[in-house]
Amino acid sequence: MDIATIIGLVLSMGAVIGAILAGGDVGAFIDVPSVIVVGLGCIGTTFTKWPIEVVKKLTVFAMKTVFFTPADPKGTIDQISELAETARRESVFALEKVPIEDPFLKKAMTLAADNRPPEVISAILQLEIDAMEERHKVGIDVFDGLAADGPAMGMIGTLIGLVIMLGNLSDQSAIGPAMAVALLTTFYGAVIANVFANPMKNKLGQRSKMEMTKMTIIIAGTLGIVAGENPRLIKEKLIAFLPPAEREVEGGGGEEE
Repeated sequence: MDIATIIGLVLSMGAVIGAILAGGDVGAFIDVPSVIVVGLGCIGTTFTKWPIEVVKKLTVFAMKTVFFTPADPKGTIDQISELAETARRESVFALEKVPIEDPFLKKAMTLAADNRPPEVISAILQLEIDAMEERHKVGIDVFDGLAADGPAMGMIGTLIGLVIMLGNLSDQSAIGPAMAVALLTTFYGAVIANVFANPMKNKLGQRSKMEMTKMTIIIAGTLGIVAGENPRLIKEKLIAFLPPAEREVEGGGGEEE
């Protein structure tokens, strides 16, 4: 579970709700017509933009911002280093018998054990990365669309409210509700975009980049094993993928050996 997502949602919603409570009446910020315009409008545009099978996965995409096993580049590098030791001590064919949980790493080691040419291994594994990136891009694009549709539907609601208000200037009792629709639709749209859609889009994007980095590390390590490189050299090359702070810890350990 990614506790950061929950903390972020609680803090951002708490800030909005806290400001409302500090200002006075909560009921003033609840307007059914505004909810209908923004809520149903965003749902409608999402259905229009995407096939039904993608819309059905909206909840799944949202849950991935909370429930997710983070990529562990350092752990992956250590595991590849151990596999390189196994290949050097026994043979590259022994890699196929090593129990590996990560499906992508398992596939990479199987290709190495099958004695495939390096360019074939690289091409096959890169196709996996490209396919994964395309799958992740769908979820990112869905939330990107919601981030744009929220304010857009809010603007439409604002225009509706202004038209109603201008058409009833002689009726003082109608001006207030019309102004509420005009203002609250913009408010609801901004909340959808900036509290939910944009942060979730960014979180999914970061997760995808981390996963791609781990898979790139696996490709580089596998090619090093196939080339028969020294396990220490393979590890030193893969450490370059780590952030400097983590790299110094790993690099320091390597220099002392």
